[in-house]
Formats: sequence, C-alpha cells, structure tokens
Amino acid sequence: MTSTFDLMSADVPGEESERPGEFEALVARLSRQSVTKHFDAYADVAWDDPEHRIDPADPRWELDSDDPLGATDWYRNLPQPERARLGLETVASKMKIGLEFESVLKRGLLEFATRLPNGSGEFRYAYHEVIEEAQHSLMFQEFVNRSGFDARGLGRADQAAARFIVSLGRRFPPLFFAFVLGGEDPIDYVQRRELRSGRDIHPLLERIMRIHVTEEARHLSFARHYLKRTVPTLGFVRRAELAIGAPFILATMAQMMLRPSRQLVRRYSIPKEVIQQAFTDNPQHHAESLASMAKIRRLWTELGLAGPAYRRLWRALGLWAETPASTSAEPSTAS
Repeated sequence: MTSTFDLMSADVPGEESERPGEFEALVARLSRQSVTKHFDAYADVAWDDPEHRIDPADPRWELDSDDPLGATDWYRNLPQPERARLGLETVASKMKIGLEFESVLKRGLLEFATRLPNGSGEFRYAYHEVIEEAQHSLMFQEFVNRSGFDARGLGRADQAAARFIVSLGRRFPPLFFAFVLGGEDPIDYVQRRELRSGRDIHPLLERIMRIHVTEEARHLSFARHYLKRTVPTLGFVRRAELAIGAPFILATMAQMMLRPSRQLVRRYSIPKEVIQQAFTDNPQHHAESLASMAKIRRLWTELGLAGPAYRRLWRALGLWAETPASTSAEPSTAS
C-alpha cells in the first residue's frame, strides 16, 4: 500500500484553506500532500479480496429510498435482483462518465501547464493532479470491467464539446477551472453524503469513494483558490465571458453527473413519466442539485460574477433557487 494513513477509519477530509496572500504556499502544501497522501489504483484497492467480489444481485447495490429513481414505485416494484443490477449498473455508468470527464480534465491541465514559466509551483501541482486523476481513471475503468456492464461514456456531441473545454486550459484557464468545479463539486457532494450516511455500502465502492474524495479535496481546493487569485485581475470582457460561460457549462455537467444515462434508460425501459417524476418534476431532486453546487454559487458571488443580470441566467438554467427565501438555507461550505 502506498498510502501513509488508515483511509477506512479516517474521517472524510476537507479542502485546504488559504491564508490571505499565501497562494504559492497553498500550492506547495498541496504538492507535498500529493507525495505523502497518494494512492495507486491497484496497490491500494484489493480487487481480488473476496469481500470486494461484485455480485449483481447483492442488495447493497440497490438504490436507496432517498435516490430520486430509487424512491419511485416503478423501481420499488422491480424484482430484487433487477433492482440490485440497475443500482450496480448506475454506479458503473457514472464511473465511465467520470473517467471520461477526468480525461478532459487531464488534457486541459496539461494545456494549462504549457503556459507556465520555469520555476512555477503550479506546474508541479498540475502534474501531480494529472497523475492522481490517471489513477482515478484506472480505478473507475477496473470497476466498470468487473461490473460486467459495457458502460458507455460521452456521446459524440459531448466529445466535440470536450475538445473545446481542453483548449480552455491554455486559452482561458479560469473558464476551464469552472468546468473542473462543475464536474467535481456535484459528485464530491454526493460521495461525501453517501460516506456519512451510515448505509451499508459495498466495501469495494466505499474504498473507491474514500480514495476519490481524499484526493479530490486537493483538486477542488486548487481550482477554487486559483480562481480567487486570478479572476480579480481579469478585464471587463473576460469577466463577462466567465460569468456567462460558467452557468452553461455547470448546467450540462449537473445533468451528466446526477441523472441516469440514456443508455440505462433504454436498457431498463424506464418510462418517460418515471424520469419526469424522479427528476424533472421532483422538488427534492432540484433541491439536492442546487445543494451540490452551493459552493460554486458562493464562490461566483464572492468573485462578483453573480450579479442580478447573471443570476437570472443561473435561475433560467435551474442552477439557482427561484426565490431569495429558498436560498437562505443553503448547506454549509464545510466539507
């Protein structure tokens, strides 16, 4: 094992905070942590442990009653083995999409690093993150392989959009890091909630999630603090591009990360009315989606990128509560 602490007994780690004027020191700390607190997809996950064996009928794969689809009568009325298999394949589908998102992230980080001067601490950090994301992709793909489900990733349109996002790492890094937060924050929110739920989670899935949130805490911290340092230096036009572009990216990422894939909908013949009930017309799902992006909204407000005109765009895209009263109880940013 390459890790230097007992991950399974440790609390879910939070993000690094930055003291005023200490961005370079923060980046150096994150790089050091990547050396002392890192994981290998094969050395640190006991794939062949009998406890980690994947049985598609294992009830621990079933969607919980607080899952939007899991709460529907349609799902609860499925035979138990089918409920379990759908839950397992939902996990595998999200991991396949996750590893393709991380492919975009890695390529964008390499583009970002090409712009950095010799001696830059950000260069070292960016390469640490690329290495860690590569290990996550190996973990996710190994899980998909062992699930027995031929999960598909991004569609053609999303793959074309991905090439544009990759180029932002070089052309407009602040918007690229908005993409990073849009992909990582919602899934980080879901995984942390799951790990703290007290549910009986399959041990293989728990191990993968704990590794993921431990290292993503660094990645999210860097993205947030990079934006805090960089955005105030942007001119009016660039700030407007960021204020307008980010909500569109976030809306796309939220749909991709929090809803079942089209492949799963077709495979299980999930009726349109069930999808509408579980997601489109479900106030609880909307509330959870909003909560998963609360940190991003607060950051955009702090950066002056969520004024009244821009906030109307966020609301139109379903990323901001409709009324001021409903935003007052957003979850704490504490991890």
